Amino acid sequence: MANILDIRRRIRSVINTRQITKAMKMVSAAKLRRAQERALAARPYAQMLTNVLKSLVSRAEIYDPETGQPKHPLLAQRDEKNILLIVVTGDKGLAGAFNANIIKAATRFLESKAGRSIDIEAVGRKGRDFLRRRYPAAAVQTRSLAELAESIEAEARAVERAGMTQITGEHVGILGKVEFAQASALAESVIERYRREEIDAVYVVFNEFKSVIAQRLIVEQILPIEQIGEQAVRLAEEMTEEEKKRAKEAAISAGVGMRAPEHPGEAAAAQFGTAQVDYIYEQAPEELFRSLLPKYVAIQIFRSLLESVAAEHAARMTAMDSATSNATDMIDSLTLVMNRARQAKITKEIIEIVSGAAAM
Repeated sequence: MANILDIRRRIRSVINTRQITKAMKMVSAAKLRRAQERALAARPYAQMLTNVLKSLVSRAEIYDPETGQPKHPLLAQRDEKNILLIVVTGDKGLAGAFNANIIKAATRFLESKAGRSIDIEAVGRKGRDFLRRRYPAAAVQTRSLAELAESIEAEARAVERAGMTQITGEHVGILGKVEFAQASALAESVIERYRREEIDAVYVVFNEFKSVIAQRLIVEQILPIEQIGEQAVRLAEEMTEEEKKRAKEAAISAGVGMRAPEHPGEAAAAQFGTAQVDYIYEQAPEELFRSLLPKYVAIQIFRSLLESVAAEHAARMTAMDSATSNATDMIDSLTLVMNRARQAKITKEIIEIVSGAAAM
């Protein structure tokens, strides 16, 4: 039988741990509310941008009438020989299987594209650390578009690393406060490489967040753009019923709404695309389409970062709620063991006293 003093020490330790996990759950709940608000505030802009592009598609010639090829390079379809994968994980742990599931999805995607050259842009410390142990990091080089020698060198490197997977970029610490400028800088780098035909397709793997009980892990293709306003999802993994149940219980105990509200600006943005009005644009529709399409790619990356942050806080809130419940169960179990040990000790002492009195 364990020592009563040791059991009491362990109970105090578990109580302290429960206080920490409960505090972390409430902090994650507060951060989740702010992350939801930020993701919600970005939706009207994304909706309006999508509707404007849809409107421009019907007014501009985006395909060459003679060859049938797209005029904009971001619409060009090529054989996927060189692929860029953006992996969005968290910077911190204690979020259950959040980071592990994203890494598993990225690994499955890499296995499905075996034999192709794959560059990885790792967003978040957890994914960066895992991928760095498995794949080499590419040397960062400054290249000029105007020099023919640079393009020849790039082609030679592509041939040399055919079928190889490497890390070409690391973005750590940007998820604490996601800014559009960060997503725009990443999008500009990706678009420039796609225009130079260094890569033939761009995918992003992240946890899509709709609400606390409506999330899914997806691999989405963002380049080339197949259809504006439609997600090109290549892999999707929904939450299990058990995960939804735990998330619901955590949300109720933390006072978090289980369904994300709609932003009032979304309705106004949606009316732009549905209104039967012939809009007059100041610039030529082709020029506007050419200028806005890169912003559409940037907003797609920005959305993936915002939703990943919200999903991480939701996962951490659920994990800490489960840890708090487990700590409570452990305290009850240890208290029962301590009471039994104390009762056994008392019984033993009574028996010793009675036996001593009988011997006298």
